[in-house]
Amino acid sequence: MPQRYPEQVKDRAIKMVLPHLDEYPSVYAAARALAPRLGVGPETLRRWVVAASQSPRSAAEAEAAKAESKRVRDLEKENRDLRAANEILKAASIFFAGELDPRRR
Repeated sequence: MPQRYPEQVKDRAIKMVLPHLDEYPSVYAAARALAPRLGVGPETLRRWVVAASQSPRSAAEAEAAKAESKRVRDLEKENRDLRAANEILKAASIFFAGELDPRRR
C-alpha cells in the first residue's frame, strides 16, 4: 500500500526542489539527488514536481476554482428547477384554457 504524505510535506518538498531544477539534467535526476534528504521516494518526488509544474495553482486559486465550480453547480440546479416549474405552469395554463373555452360546452 502506498504511503500517504501530509500536504505540508508535499508542498515543502516541491518548494525545495523547484529552485534547483536547473542544476540537474532532468527532473528525475533532481528527484534522485534530493529525495533522500527530504525523506520521500525519488519517483514520488518526481511526480509531485511534474504535477506542480504543469498546474501552478496557489491555494487561493484552488479555493476560488472550487467556489466557482460550486456556484455553477448551484445555478445549473436552479435552472433545472425553474424549467420544471415552467413546464408545470404551461401544462396548467393549457388545462385551464381548455376548461374555460366557451366553445367546448
